[in-house]
Amino acid sequence: MDPLRTLWETFFDGESMRAALPEMLTVGLPNTLILAVTAALFGSTLGIVLAVAGISRTRWLRWPARVYTDVFRGVPAAATILLIGVGLAPLGMQVWGPNPYPLGILALSLIASAYLGEIFRSGIQSVEATQLEAARALGFSWREAMRRVIIPQGIRRILPAWVNQLIALIKDSSLVYFLGLLASQRELFRIGQDYAANTGNQSALLLAGLFYLALTVPLTHVVNWIDKRLRHGRPAAGPTDDPDDLDLALPGAAGGNQR
Repeated sequence: MDPLRTLWETFFDGESMRAALPEMLTVGLPNTLILAVTAALFGSTLGIVLAVAGISRTRWLRWPARVYTDVFRGVPAAATILLIGVGLAPLGMQVWGPNPYPLGILALSLIASAYLGEIFRSGIQSVEATQLEAARALGFSWREAMRRVIIPQGIRRILPAWVNQLIALIKDSSLVYFLGLLASQRELFRIGQDYAANTGNQSALLLAGLFYLALTVPLTHVVNWIDKRLRHGRPAAGPTDDPDDLDLALPGAAGGNQR
């Protein structure tokens, strides 16, 4: 029983969790959400640009987009964050001072844009070619047809994949601690790591993991719901759900054989 007791005391100590909980709620959780959501928004904007460039007929747009996508999808996220955070640190010092937080958001955005670009490209290319032909027949230019007809339909089709990428960003935000964030900028993992280092107990890290689960599991179910809704649409209303579905039979029809 000693190994089980050691495991319990190391990872499930209630006092260590209670000590770390307030700071995780007030500092770690907001910073994790800011990092993930901001990177998802910036990454989506750049991802749409990459998707349109990737399907362009102009090779001077298509090939740079593909090279960018291959590089940022192939390099580990931790290496990208270190390259951006350390390599651009002198530029960041001149623009906003000794604050690595924006560089962490930039690194996560570049990583996300490479994946989201491929997601958007697949969504755009899944739209039937007749949609573009119909838009052109109505007088739209190629750019207007893409902006008003094709891209909106493609984005709707990739919403589940977009939410999946948001889940990945929530987890990847834990890697930003490499850049040495300020105390007020620490995310969940960094706070858990600091408490574990100060107390010698790993329960705060487990608590951080539970926070990540609380964020990602509901999003996973949202993905499943969105995917089911997009594939099957709204469920058909039953006979008793429609107020206009009235019984128009004559009062004596049910007992027509009775005399």
